[in-house]
Amino acid sequence: MRFTIEEYSNAYSISPEMVHSRLRRNRLNYIIENDTTYIVVPKHQVPYLDNDVSSVKYPNPEQKTQTPPVAAKKTTVATVIGLYQKENRYLKLKIEELETKIDKLIDDKEQLLKDESKRIEKVYQDKDTQLKAILELVNTKLLHDANIAPVINEQIENIDIIEQKVENRSQAPVELKQYLRSLDIKSTQRKTIKRRFAKAYGADSRVILKSGLFYLDFDRYDYSDLLKLG
Repeated sequence: MRFTIEEYSNAYSISPEMVHSRLRRNRLNYIIENDTTYIVVPKHQVPYLDNDVSSVKYPNPEQKTQTPPVAAKKTTVATVIGLYQKENRYLKLKIEELETKIDKLIDDKEQLLKDESKRIEKVYQDKDTQLKAILELVNTKLLHDANIAPVINEQIENIDIIEQKVENRSQAPVELKQYLRSLDIKSTQRKTIKRRFAKAYGADSRVILKSGLFYLDFDRYDYSDLLKLG
């Protein structure tokens, strides 16, 4: 009797990958007809599951007498390579499915982080508006006193100077991965930019690598060419 790989897998309750492995190690007797691999099993070794043998194919007498020499001739490097290629295609499909799921999880997580960042930013904006209103109210009241008004104006000028210094303060290098997460771009675009930085590392002095992570120093360099999305 002979089985296809799928029929043999069902009959003996093993995975198709295990069947391919046994074929590569020549642990099974098989023939190939019309690009289809058939596993040849003696009739007394065939398991009958629920008396359903409709999927079992019986070779004609001529094929049965020719089975041993044909199987020996077909045990070639090309046959083994073909089995590996089938298994690789299956594994490739599984990897693509996992990558799709991972990208979706990353996108969902980043969306949550963006929503939380917007919420926190709104809270600070509301607090800032309240603080400005209080300061304006206090300033209006104190300005009625001519003796205190010059002092208040000087304090306001000092505050403006401090704020200007804070705005002009040098920005520390930022880690590339964190910076890309702050941008409203897709995960595939972020991956493209990361690969671009990795390729430029060593040849481009702007690409800074610390502890296995890339950093951006916007105070010293322009990264517009490496960060472009197009």
